[in-house]
Amino acid sequence: MSAPNLPAPDEKSFEALDGFLQALHAGRQPDRSRFLAEHPELGSFVDCLEALDELAPPPVERPLFYFDHDRTIDENTDQATRGGALTPGADFGKYELLDEIGRGGMGVIYKARQKDLERIVAIKMILSSQLASRQQLERFLAEARAMARLQHPHIVRIHEIGELHGQPYLVMEYITGVSLAEHMRRQTVAPEEAARIVGLIARAVEHLHQQGIVHRDLKPSNILLDDQGMPYVTDFGLVKMVGSSSNVTTTGAIVGTPAYMAPEQATGKPEQVGPCSDVYSLGAILYELLTGRPPFQEENPLDTLVQVIEGEPTQPRLLKPDLPPQLETICMQCLEKTAEERYRTAAALADDLDRFRQGEDVEARQAGLPQQLRRWARREPALVYRLGGLVVLMVVVQINYQMTQVVSWQLHLEVLGLLAAWVAASIACQRWLNRERRTDLARLAWAGADVCCLTAILALTGSQLSPLVVGYPFIVAASGLWFQLRLVWFTTAACIAGYVIAQSAGPHFLLTYMPHYHIIFVVTLAIMGFVVGYQVQRIRVLNRYYENRPLP
Repeated sequence: MSAPNLPAPDEKSFEALDGFLQALHAGRQPDRSRFLAEHPELGSFVDCLEALDELAPPPVERPLFYFDHDRTIDENTDQATRGGALTPGADFGKYELLDEIGRGGMGVIYKARQKDLERIVAIKMILSSQLASRQQLERFLAEARAMARLQHPHIVRIHEIGELHGQPYLVMEYITGVSLAEHMRRQTVAPEEAARIVGLIARAVEHLHQQGIVHRDLKPSNILLDDQGMPYVTDFGLVKMVGSSSNVTTTGAIVGTPAYMAPEQATGKPEQVGPCSDVYSLGAILYELLTGRPPFQEENPLDTLVQVIEGEPTQPRLLKPDLPPQLETICMQCLEKTAEERYRTAAALADDLDRFRQGEDVEARQAGLPQQLRRWARREPALVYRLGGLVVLMVVVQINYQMTQVVSWQLHLEVLGLLAAWVAASIACQRWLNRERRTDLARLAWAGADVCCLTAILALTGSQLSPLVVGYPFIVAASGLWFQLRLVWFTTAACIAGYVIAQSAGPHFLLTYMPHYHIIFVVTLAIMGFVVGYQVQRIRVLNRYYENRPLP
């Protein structure tokens, strides 16, 4: 029996199919028979979509969620929950959706009216409940459980946990106002006001910790400010239950927002994440309130993570000279690399902020000289390593001169002068980088200065075959630490050119009788540049992936 002749799909047919697909992505169950009755030409497409849907990760066991057993729905509800994406003005059970007020990588938040109680609420849903992974649903459930047990005046309250037609949802208190991130974009926050806001947030975070909860994603966009300027902590999708055996977050996974996460969080070691990690995030929020920027703000997430783990933020008073010293000390103690050096609790931070606001002495103390040196080394590692190496080289040159005196005093002074010029060039390039203007050009200039100084020393001393030539491979290898492919190629080419110039300035018999030596060295430099550049390129590919795929 032959199949009936069906009309070919047209543009309207594919628009209807797109609506069917959106319904599947939103976790709905479209009426298949009704859809095929209206569009019989799309039968094979529907079969294919449903087959793919069956391959999606299975949802969490339904008993994990509270079910709304009231299945009496009207025509508007059916359209909202079964026909595809939810739209403002549609009904969702006993709620009327008024507007979409937030959207993230996993969920969407609507402003809604609860019709039976005539109140405005916020409803959070997973973007695609049926196609969501088990981990996403478990995270959604973890947020619901965390919020349900919290009762604090500065934490957004939860009204209801439910599920409607396969769509889990949270009904939360609606805060009239803006996020702290939006507030900072609109106006500058005074230091005293920043201390007040962070102090209130710290009190709320301390309540979390007393309930055995670590937030792990504290940031300005997760803090709401009402019309009176009172802050509220929200978004508990990444909470960690202290002492829990939950495996929602796998070992090695980096969760949170790079600019605000603690170093132990950035290394992907969840077992080390605790209340002091939230204290670090509070310090990052305070830093941005004081300076207008996060402690670390690189061009991409991976560079930011590297800075969080290895770098040191610029002192706030270097960015805002009029900041109170005590408030800067409080902020920097929150941002210590090791948890033991931070405030031990969020309450201790809040107490110190209260002391500052009341004009009393704070408990945070200015860093001593060793700690200041460690911070400087982490803040400007490229300069520190160069200065350390050049100082060692100066000492070796001086000792060699005192012991052998095979060169004239004038030549010795000229070599020391070149080394001093190398130091000055390094300091100048670091200051250029600190200005954060045309930093790419500053790095190129720094690499060029390194090559020029090394080449000048080799040419001046006539020691073209001395161990100092290993400086060229070191410079090529170090260029990869900037994670910029163009800089690696430029540095490699400059080192090859510098080596050729240095050898040309020396005795010609070296080029005549030992050409293979120089060819091998140049080829080695080229291969090293290729290897370093290849590794940098791999990192950049991963970086582009994470730029388009937010961290969990």
